[in-house]
Amino acid sequence: MWRLPRALCVHAAKTCKLPGPWSRPAAFMSTLLINQPQYAWLKELGLREENEGVYNGSWGGRGEVSLEMGKVLVEGVGEVQEYVDICDYAVGLSRMLGGPILPSERPGHALIEQWNPVGLVGIITAFNFPVAVYGWNNAIAMICGNVCLWKGAPTTSLISVAVTKIIAKVLEDNKLPGAICSLTCGGADIGTAMAKDERVNLLSFTGSTQVGKQVALMVQERFGKCWLSNEDFNSLKYGAFEDADLSLVVPSALFAAVGTAGQRCTTARRLFVHESIHDEVVNRLKKAYAQVRVGNPWDPNVLYGPLHTKQAVSMFLGAVEEAKKEGGTVVFGGKVMDRPGNYVEPTIVTGLAHDASIAHTETFAPILYVFKFKNEEEVFAWNNEVKQGLSSSIFTKDLGRIFRWLGPKGSDCGIVNVNIPTSGAEIGGAFGGEKHTGGGRESGSDAWKQYMRRSTCTINYSKDLPLAQGIKFQ
Repeated sequence: MWRLPRALCVHAAKTCKLPGPWSRPAAFMSTLLINQPQYAWLKELGLREENEGVYNGSWGGRGEVSLEMGKVLVEGVGEVQEYVDICDYAVGLSRMLGGPILPSERPGHALIEQWNPVGLVGIITAFNFPVAVYGWNNAIAMICGNVCLWKGAPTTSLISVAVTKIIAKVLEDNKLPGAICSLTCGGADIGTAMAKDERVNLLSFTGSTQVGKQVALMVQERFGKCWLSNEDFNSLKYGAFEDADLSLVVPSALFAAVGTAGQRCTTARRLFVHESIHDEVVNRLKKAYAQVRVGNPWDPNVLYGPLHTKQAVSMFLGAVEEAKKEGGTVVFGGKVMDRPGNYVEPTIVTGLAHDASIAHTETFAPILYVFKFKNEEEVFAWNNEVKQGLSSSIFTKDLGRIFRWLGPKGSDCGIVNVNIPTSGAEIGGAFGGEKHTGGGRESGSDAWKQYMRRSTCTINYSKDLPLAQGIKFQ
């Protein structure tokens, strides 16, 4: 297990230097990526000229994550680091799994909890974190004694293959069958088969709310076990109070709204700013947005890359137009960039009502809606008025407000932060949300319990047979 993190790091850190940016997609087989010396490893993954989706693209790539998903290099390496971290965490966790020994009301009896593997864990992941989300599930599931069947996003299949090859080598080196971590590639038909198959003892799904509902119903129909981490429709929230440190607010909002081109499940969508500092915050954000370095994801100096698909570009444009119709003003961005690839301008919209429908609708694009608020009660209510509940954060120095925010009348999200971005969670805590976000938890804390089945065991080590609750049956 210790060799997996190192192997992942080495594999993902391999670089290639391109002679220059490509002006347009390839027209001839001779210019396909798999025939470029820098990308010889693509053939090692099984890609051939006749494979559907062979791509030359219009921007360079460096490592599988940047090449296929589109996120910038620093974020791709960071995602692989998450897998490394969760492997380290899981190795330590393996020595701490266990249930309590409980006092029994009956003399001469022991009451214990026993945890056992569920069996086969099905893992369905999304395009935006094609390595880390599988890592969260895979590492913990294996430590709990399970085997895994993974279906990655159909648009990031090379990443799935590359990761699985590394894992298979580690298993082989330790004389374990590669089938412990199996991979299947495909679309909705494969996901449906996994949801309906009774041999899948637990199904972990990460994706859109719409598909998550369908998955939950299919699994429930067979009385199976599943949990959802719905990435779509999260409408993440920031609240900047009048006492907020703007040197924290602005870079935090920038990272949370623009990072991964707005395609994180924890991307900031709504920013509530106290009316006394609203204009200053917006002006600072505009200046910060103007300095975002845009370019090829493989360039280590670039912070902002393309959207994953052309469909995402269309959704971005549709959301901008809808925001205008609902009374919003685009104060920064709002257009498709005049350059090859799925690049759009990071966008700031002001002037919308807090309950504007577009602000409650996920677009998975870099659009930040900024609102004014008057007081704490108002902004707490606005934070919770959406159907989604993954991540939230406030910026304040008021200690009482901080604990009200963390308490039962504060944020109803699964991730509740103070003075940090909504995105960038550490692996040591449980990751997941409430309401339409799905309710599932992955990664740290006691999320391991979801990968196991619990038995309550009572052992009689006496010669008598007392019954619970003092019942006499004679």
